[in-house]
Amino acid sequence: MGITKWMAVALCGGSLALLSWQSGSVSVDVETREELGEKLFSDPILSRSRAISCASCHIPEFAFADTAAFSIGDKGTRLTRNSPALTNLSGRTDFFWDGRAGSLEEQVPGPLSAHDEMDLPLDQAVERLKNDGYYSMAFQKIFKTEVDGKNLVAAIAAFERTLETTNTPYDRYLDGDESAMSAAAVRGRMLFIGKANCATCHSGEDFTADRFKSIGLFNGKELNDPGRFKITGDSAHIGLFKIPGLRNVAVTAPYMHNAMFKTLREVVQYYNTPDKFVRDPINRDLSLGSALNLTDGEVDDIVAFLEALTDDRFRKK
Repeated sequence: MGITKWMAVALCGGSLALLSWQSGSVSVDVETREELGEKLFSDPILSRSRAISCASCHIPEFAFADTAAFSIGDKGTRLTRNSPALTNLSGRTDFFWDGRAGSLEEQVPGPLSAHDEMDLPLDQAVERLKNDGYYSMAFQKIFKTEVDGKNLVAAIAAFERTLETTNTPYDRYLDGDESAMSAAAVRGRMLFIGKANCATCHSGEDFTADRFKSIGLFNGKELNDPGRFKITGDSAHIGLFKIPGLRNVAVTAPYMHNAMFKTLREVVQYYNTPDKFVRDPINRDLSLGSALNLTDGEVDDIVAFLEALTDDRFRKK
């Protein structure tokens, strides 16, 4: 190991000892793997032509979702599914709309190596970071070793685990502040649990049952994304997609894997009368076989409740 412009070292008892994380024009300003992961998340260095970063498709101010129906990849390619939000994923067991990853560590390399997304396989990303003065030094500082695939993935996954959000009107309401939610949102919560039957799938602290369901958005015609079937090959999985969590859902439009709904009201109206939106769905769950008979006012109340799940960091001032 030689003394370079990137790392100040000194001989100590016949070995090299690190003296400083700053040398010349290079200064490493991260202290933890989470901070390093956040910097990597927003740096286009991880896409082949340095055109996009993770944050290009997962925009921080929109709960790390995309405002476009379909994100644009490194080569200008329009992707085929809506980019999901990344908040409140630390307790999840399946990732991507089709569940092809079982942990955040498995999820991270997917977009990096995907040809139509960042198109920079993990080994190439590692080499690029090794050759970058700042990142070479940063990984030595945080991981006490040079960049490799494991610690690259670990850094980004660590950052993603920090994106937990519980500072919402709903949480304050549960904590005893009865004025935290509007009267409409309070009514909407009761409809969500009861008449609208939303809580059957959107349950728990993050409003997801951590499983897959076909809500009727596959008919083999204009709606031809078979979802989880692509991964498992099991015909029972045709049209199944991961049930997303609903925290911060008010800022993550458009909705569904195919971005077919622009507003939360449209989403609730779909569940209210799915046959009016999709004719002859294939493999739709039996729980969606009939209309909910929600009134317009009840639809508005459910939307008000969903809006109350927005963390303060994303609420418009």
